[in-house]
Amino acid sequence: MDTLTHAFSGALVARATQPRAGGALPTRTRVAVGLLAAAFPDSDVVLSLVDPMTYLTAHRGVTHSLVLLPFWAATLGWLFYRLYRRRYPWAAFAGVCAWSLATHIAGDVITSFGTMILAPLSGWRAQIPAVFIIDPWFTGIIAAGLLASWLRPDTRLPARMAAAVLAGYVGMQVYNHARAVDIGEAQIAAAGLAPARAHALPQPLSPFHWMIVLELRDAYRLGYVSLVREEIPPVAPRAGWLRHVYASYRPVEHIAWREVPRFGASPEDRPLVHEAWRSPVLAPYRRFAMFPALYRLDRSATRTCVWFHDLRFALVGRTVPFRFGACRSADGAPWRLFQLRGGGAGAETLLALD
Repeated sequence: MDTLTHAFSGALVARATQPRAGGALPTRTRVAVGLLAAAFPDSDVVLSLVDPMTYLTAHRGVTHSLVLLPFWAATLGWLFYRLYRRRYPWAAFAGVCAWSLATHIAGDVITSFGTMILAPLSGWRAQIPAVFIIDPWFTGIIAAGLLASWLRPDTRLPARMAAAVLAGYVGMQVYNHARAVDIGEAQIAAAGLAPARAHALPQPLSPFHWMIVLELRDAYRLGYVSLVREEIPPVAPRAGWLRHVYASYRPVEHIAWREVPRFGASPEDRPLVHEAWRSPVLAPYRRFAMFPALYRLDRSATRTCVWFHDLRFALVGRTVPFRFGACRSADGAPWRLFQLRGGGAGAETLLALD
């Protein structure tokens, strides 16, 4: 989830969990603490100052850990306790912080990026890919609950109702995820692709938009589907990018499957691609990538680069982000880690990460 949605969710849960008699903290203080504490885990954005690979592989790590939640709740509670000049009990601040941090972690687990809830004991990423990382419906439910709570400061009922509606929305998305996976498994059976595996990832603009990924031995098949659409929507030639994205999600009966080789279409290049992929410099990216595939192979007189991207983030009309590669100056030379930044060819830059 985006940080603003996390902050709003912390404010909502702070209001929803307020004791009936008001508790030790005034309502405004409680909501403000919940808002700020829920934004705290995303402070790990400072890792981007180290290098992009460190940020990519360590983001949603120790600040998003259930193991360390008591520590962060106690620490933030103490900071708020001092900030408010010890006017209210430290335990009251720590309790609000614990609720808000748990809400942030839960909000990230239900996206496809994954969250290291057991850090630093384990780098395993928990993920239930039910909600797109920026979901206006999800955020809107929270915002409506906060607005209703502001209009009715005498009761916590609006916040609790919004939390219940939000839980129902997530439940609907879990059900939609299962439907999308079933569509993928039906395609595997119909095309005789077993033992391929079907995956489904939430997409933008509608809770009924999904990307289905059929994971084959040496390739992926991607299909963009709308679970409610019955006809392929027309798109004017001059329609904007957003309209093209919206129209790319087809009815179940008309999914346009696109096959993407994991290591490229050229058999002659595959030994080189495999060598680069297995190089030590790409070990962190191998642990992170969910659907890694060759993006491009670049050869010049001075450098050979093998670029990879993660199809988990593939979106129609958009270059897949997080493109990393192994480059070397000559055959037999050690591989070095680079990131490919920018848009299409001619507008890209290479960033050395070692």
